[in-house]
Amino acid sequence: MNLYFAPLACSLATRIALYEAGASATFTQVDLKSHRLVTSGRDFSEITRMAQVPALTIDENTVLTENTAVLQFVARRFPEARLAPSDGIQYARMQQWLGFIGTELHKVFVPLLDAKAPEGAKEYSRAKLPQRFAVFEEHLAQREFVLDTFSIVDAYLTTILNWCGAAGVDLKQWPVTQAYYQRMLLRASVARACGEELTLYKAEQLRQAS
Repeated sequence: MNLYFAPLACSLATRIALYEAGASATFTQVDLKSHRLVTSGRDFSEITRMAQVPALTIDENTVLTENTAVLQFVARRFPEARLAPSDGIQYARMQQWLGFIGTELHKVFVPLLDAKAPEGAKEYSRAKLPQRFAVFEEHLAQREFVLDTFSIVDAYLTTILNWCGAAGVDLKQWPVTQAYYQRMLLRASVARACGEELTLYKAEQLRQAS
């Protein structure tokens, strides 16, 4: 498998999941500004029309896209890692949380991270955050993870929370969620993935500046 990623983008969640599973995979960095692969210069849109990460090459003829689909594929591919419930209400809860993070939280951060987004769009997004974070404050108050154990939901949520600093969002406003985020950063798979991608992100910033 080969994961096409951009440093600290939402593809980080899949890197975390792969590390958590102890999976063998290669990683190909994408420049999201030019839509080209960093090492070869190949046009990323030749691999996936939307030129968005994550994209996961499973074999020579199969490329899987969309964050929640890629995460669920990894969880099913490595069931021994127990990154997703197998069935029943907990499986439905996983789908619920993946949907909530993807549609109610992830998309709210997009204007906050886009230098070209108008201030009106940013204000609209900031106004949405308290309601979203209130959901996590209540849910995580007596829980270590979003589900009963660490899962792809935690990998995704941690990735989004990782954007708070860059988006100008002070997570101290939501102490339960902040404590959850700090716990996740101490997990081996998360610490490894975040550390590696932070290094790559800084290198990418220097490369673009020069």
